[in-house]
Amino acid sequence: MSYYIDVILPIPLQKLFTYTITKAEATFLKKGMRVAVEFGKSKVYTALVYSIHKKAPIGYEAKEIYQILDEIPVVNKFQLTHWEWISTYYMCSLGEVFRAALPSAFLLESETEVELVQGFSNESELSNDEFLVFEALQHQPRLSIFKIIEILGKKSIFPIIKGLIEKKAIVVREQIYEQYKPKLIKYVRLKAVWTASEKLAELLETLHRAKKQREVILTYFQLQTSKKPIKVANLQDISNCSSAVIKSLVDKGILEYYFVQTDRINFSGNSSELKELTTHQKVAYKAIKESFKTKQTVLIKGITSSGKTEIYVKLIKELLQNKKQVLYLLPEIALTTQLIERLQYYFGEYLSVFHSKYSMNERVEVWNNVLDNKEKAQLILGARSSMFLPFSNLGLIIVDEEHEPSFKQFDPAPRYHARDAAIVLANMHKAKVLLGSATPSIETYYNAQQGKYGLVELNRRFGNVLLPEIELVNIKEKYRKKRMKGHFSDRLIEMISDAIENKEQVILFQNRRGYAPVIECETCGVSPQCPQCDVSLTFHSYRKELRCHYCGHRQAMPTSCGACGSEKLNSKGFGTEQIEIELEELFPDAKIGRMDLDTTRGKYGYQKIIGKFEAQEIDILVGTQMLSKGLDFANVSLVGIMNADNMLNFPDFRAHERSFQLMVQVSGRAGRAKKRGKVAIQTFNPYHQILQQVSINNFEEMYKEQIEERWQYHYPPFFRLIKITLRHKDFNRVDEGAYWLGKALENIFKENVLGPSIPSISRIRNYYIRTLIIKIPQKQSLPATKVAILRVKNSFQAIKEFRPIRFNIDVDNY
Repeated sequence: MSYYIDVILPIPLQKLFTYTITKAEATFLKKGMRVAVEFGKSKVYTALVYSIHKKAPIGYEAKEIYQILDEIPVVNKFQLTHWEWISTYYMCSLGEVFRAALPSAFLLESETEVELVQGFSNESELSNDEFLVFEALQHQPRLSIFKIIEILGKKSIFPIIKGLIEKKAIVVREQIYEQYKPKLIKYVRLKAVWTASEKLAELLETLHRAKKQREVILTYFQLQTSKKPIKVANLQDISNCSSAVIKSLVDKGILEYYFVQTDRINFSGNSSELKELTTHQKVAYKAIKESFKTKQTVLIKGITSSGKTEIYVKLIKELLQNKKQVLYLLPEIALTTQLIERLQYYFGEYLSVFHSKYSMNERVEVWNNVLDNKEKAQLILGARSSMFLPFSNLGLIIVDEEHEPSFKQFDPAPRYHARDAAIVLANMHKAKVLLGSATPSIETYYNAQQGKYGLVELNRRFGNVLLPEIELVNIKEKYRKKRMKGHFSDRLIEMISDAIENKEQVILFQNRRGYAPVIECETCGVSPQCPQCDVSLTFHSYRKELRCHYCGHRQAMPTSCGACGSEKLNSKGFGTEQIEIELEELFPDAKIGRMDLDTTRGKYGYQKIIGKFEAQEIDILVGTQMLSKGLDFANVSLVGIMNADNMLNFPDFRAHERSFQLMVQVSGRAGRAKKRGKVAIQTFNPYHQILQQVSINNFEEMYKEQIEERWQYHYPPFFRLIKITLRHKDFNRVDEGAYWLGKALENIFKENVLGPSIPSISRIRNYYIRTLIIKIPQKQSLPATKVAILRVKNSFQAIKEFRPIRFNIDVDNY
């Protein structure tokens, strides 16, 4: 009787594939184990076992598996159920979820290697290049494709390999290799022969001529008294010798090396006593505990600097004592660096951190620790990807700054929202979810108002510090009265000067990196465009180059206009780099730092800047939206928003909500310790209702206005949105495809289809883009809608002309 397994492949295929296995393999294999399988043209993939059965596949013959890669499952049943939900809800394949969820080290790579056919002797038939490969294989049994490229010094070597295969000189094989390498620490010990005390004199006698080696052995005996294993590096340092001396002792059979596997990241902490909660925090904490009795999800709406983190810490402590796992989700990696220190202070030995700035090997270790439910991985702090870890005993998920757009994954699929997916995950584990924010998203606050979530409010700042005083600076008037220096109004300069005189720090916010977003010729008005995208190039003065922030294209800053030859080039708009340069001129004695994507590239990029700012080595910190998210600096007394109008005028139904959130969050960085902070918002329109609401921190009024507009124009939370994006390099083809798709969807969903429309940036990386949005009323069945969309998608892809068009579906695309 034959046995079969269904596997998930890490590629965008809607169905599972079946492979045949032996009875012994069927007994050994379990759901959630990895196997290597061949798929397509001799390409080997890592696949995940989904089910084991005795039913042969229909329509194709099942291949055998290549090899079993695990002894125990690396993915548990909770994860697979969660992946299925993500795949169904966000309309993507299980393979795409599998690829996103597992650290890349678990997805073993296969490398093509060539071997010589035994007994081949027709060397005269070979060309010069073929003979070089043949000769190299005489010395080495196998050669990888990359090695052959090196030997021949050519990039296109496949015709040569094809020729050798046709002449039956070589065979091609796929070699699988594991990417993850455990960290091994090298230790040294005395060989068993020399451990007896009577052997010591004989040993020193043996080494009486080798002075350095003798010193190493004497140092070894000194270190041995501590009864701890001796690291090679320690022995080298203390005996002040080179590694060659220790190696010669190993070669003589006196010492021997051994290796101990260790985790790459270890947090040490003393589980310090928690801070005493204030009266208001205690009330909020009790209200959360009470809400959890009847609600799975609770929203804590606490103003900036109200001490929400201290409440989280108390809840975490309770769960850790009950041996439960806790997941603490943050929107931005920059935030984790500051929070690690705080949580390490309380829960050092329970804490693990998981995000993309950590190396692949470090992430694998955290995965394995969570899988084994180890104590050191009971509390996980991470960005959205940490939701995919193999939790088996989850008690609480905290989603901090839940309103942040960074929780949404846009590309590639699965296009999930970590907050919503975390609520579903918690439901599977029968765990609780705590959403925290000073400015909750409209949907979350609506759910809380409707009674779907519990709601707890915390309206007092820690230490009873007042909320910052917000001043709107009318730069239209300032420009008219010639009171601007560069992009700084006289009022903002005065406020910065006061803060620096008082030895206080300043944060300046501008949500655009680079020097200037547009370089324009004064004579003909032409500005340099990206050759691959429909967007102007941004000038970066540090490297004196123009860059595209969409595809990464870069070119040197031209000295003259490419269209008319004029040398009068002017910059339009401004980014963080330009503010930094202007500040250096305005405040030559102040120390200025910048925090944006360009300055935080390395693993410790955020840490270095945040560390310097905390240590007060930086007086003025300029940055993008990274600065707005929950960072806590005691000495900041002033926050300046350089231009509020850019955000307000963005073509998006959430522009006003997002602007309000961003400005309130940035303002919340001021005056967090003792003294009341100040905020200066520069704008051309100080009477805009959102700016007025920000100035008095009126969330309720903003919510009321936005919810009425959403109801009127059919937007979330009253209507669900599904966005379809079409991409292709041929302008006419994507246009025709979008028109056909629009008509097909209109026949089903009538007036609830918006588009096809051309987005504001209509071409990225030479792909032309068209978008359609489907609005789904609350009474309309979401699963039935998705079935209808998939039916239209299948019809669309059945048309020969449209098949090459990339078709992406994004559920809840906001």
